[in-house]
Amino acid sequence: IFPRVGYSILSFLMFINTVLSIFNNGLAITVMLKNPALLQPINIFILSLAVSDLMIGLCGSLVVTITNYQGSFFIGHTACVFQGFAVNYFGLVSLCTLTLLAYERYNVVCKPRAGLKLNMRRSLVGLLFVWTFCLFWAVTPLLGWSYGPEGVQTSCSLAWEERSWNNYSYLILYTLLCFILPVGVIIYCYTKVLTSMNKLNKSVELQGGRSCQKENDHAISMVLAMIIAFFVCWLPYTALSVVVVVDPELRIPPLVATMPMYFAKTSPVYNPIIYFLSNKQFRDATLEVLSCGRYIPHASTRVTFNMCAFNRRSRLPSLSRSINTHSKVSPL
Repeated sequence: IFPRVGYSILSFLMFINTVLSIFNNGLAITVMLKNPALLQPINIFILSLAVSDLMIGLCGSLVVTITNYQGSFFIGHTACVFQGFAVNYFGLVSLCTLTLLAYERYNVVCKPRAGLKLNMRRSLVGLLFVWTFCLFWAVTPLLGWSYGPEGVQTSCSLAWEERSWNNYSYLILYTLLCFILPVGVIIYCYTKVLTSMNKLNKSVELQGGRSCQKENDHAISMVLAMIIAFFVCWLPYTALSVVVVVDPELRIPPLVATMPMYFAKTSPVYNPIIYFLSNKQFRDATLEVLSCGRYIPHASTRVTFNMCAFNRRSRLPSLSRSINTHSKVSPL
């Protein structure tokens, strides 16, 4: 159903995606495990994200690279169901971990006096809920709905091509609870975080502190990158599922039906870059690992505050007294 050269191109692209996914996430996991000081409560979410993304690379991208090279899903129905389950499960874990990360950042920055102090126990309980919640939505198709080949028949996912109301009911709930809800939470939380940080930085400037416009611009860029990457990864697949429900008679070309799931498989490539390597502390630790300990990070002369520090500040004046006229507050 697809030209042989088309399968070869898809195999080559997925090979690059597999290498980058495994390298980036494997590196992130290695750096965090070799540096226990990095295993702070907020960073446990980054570790969980790297683990789930690494599994997407191994169970999804790697398998699709091989099947596209062969031109068919030649490893059998059981492997097809397993791949569909694994990609769905670990993809949902990544998506919900990003949502949980946004929510905890919102609590730390916007509600420092609410008594919701982030600690290791709270982080682990949150991740346990995420992995269990996602397991429910990944196992459900095995009990009544199904996983099957899609598009050009070299990858497997939710069997949305089976036009039945049994499948439609799952797709509708899946879209509402596993895409629209997380998107709403992420956008709301990061909007509030940026608003709060702008207010805080303006208050510091009014009390003689130094301008923090550069940090604010960096924070805005990071938030936009997070949201755009989220949409690039998940919006095509969600849109395809909605279109199938709205117009059951619509015939979708194989390549068009395949691309949304391939977009979802690219998330393990850029998630470590956005959430891990963009942080200077993580970046220095990564360079130290890659250089076998020969890299020595430059000491920073700027006074910065970790977001968790806001939990120990109940009032702005007490915070501003600890900042001299040459200090900056880093937003994220």
